[in-house]
Amino acid sequence: MSPIPKRGLVAVTGAAGFLGGWVVRQLLDKGYRVRACVRNADDPARTGFLRAMPGYASGRLTLHSADLDQDGCFDDIFKGCHGVAHISHVSGYEDQAYISRVCDHVIASINSSGSVTRAVVTSSIAAVISEADLAEIARRPVFFEGRYPDEMNPKRTPERGQGYSMAKLVAERAFAEAAELSGTWDAITCCPGDNVGPIQSAHQKDMGPWQHLIEGMLKGELVQTGAYRPWMTVDVRDDAACHIALLESTEVKNGERFIAWSTDARNVEDICADIDRLLPELAHDTPTVVDPFPDRIRAREAEFRGIWAMADLRNDRIRSVTGVTFRPLDESIRDCVESLLSVAAVPVKRRAAAA
Repeated sequence: MSPIPKRGLVAVTGAAGFLGGWVVRQLLDKGYRVRACVRNADDPARTGFLRAMPGYASGRLTLHSADLDQDGCFDDIFKGCHGVAHISHVSGYEDQAYISRVCDHVIASINSSGSVTRAVVTSSIAAVISEADLAEIARRPVFFEGRYPDEMNPKRTPERGQGYSMAKLVAERAFAEAAELSGTWDAITCCPGDNVGPIQSAHQKDMGPWQHLIEGMLKGELVQTGAYRPWMTVDVRDDAACHIALLESTEVKNGERFIAWSTDARNVEDICADIDRLLPELAHDTPTVVDPFPDRIRAREAEFRGIWAMADLRNDRIRSVTGVTFRPLDESIRDCVESLLSVAAVPVKRRAAAA
């Protein structure tokens, strides 16, 4: 199928979210017309930042209420659109039948649009590296598009915390298979890393979860990540640029997936310490990391960190088809912190002398 035309019409689901908001802004900056899909277009707390964009005043940006849980909610919105950036999160990830149903009705809206030629579907690195057995990472340490979690592992169940990863794969396959069957549009998957960067609206500090975790750090809360995994990051602005470039690219084919990350990896305690290093004027009182895990997990900390250290993160493919240059993580952390302060008025726990 064909890429979307320059300055064409694009529908963005999840447009009030952290990533979705940046996709909307960058599409407008590139001259596109945008239909921004949100749960409630009349909620000023979540849509005010969209209405403040210049494209809204001119009419290039329009807002549309669409509850993802309601079949047919995108039928009218997608009509006439050239592309769809499907970024929206479902209500939950534990019920795989529910995930399939939501995919089916979004796909039905694309099929009935009569105009969409490409959809970019947001997946996650959880659909690449989420292993029920961490030793699998040691066996297959190269993290690239052709890698999938070990789906035959009997521990890979929603009850064991694998629901999100499983659901993302359900969506990837559902869209690719439907597009192939249709023959009129193609589905490209984007698997973002851990999104870090500036928020555009105060409500986004509670979404993420990565910017929400940085909010907690500013307040003096620092919790160790599960299995001692380092953050494997992408700046949210670069992630948005990847989504748009995949809509535009002539080099991609239906069913292909691309990982959007910078290949920067950093431990959570180091991310927290970076706040004071990058913004010493804040006099941030860097908290001590809290490890909430039972003794049997703590006893394996060195082993887990050693396994993660083997990980070989690749982004060759996304760079080759998009030309995106990824920002350094330091820039993402700095801009995230400053936006949390300026946009959401997050309080900072400061060192005693500074306070």
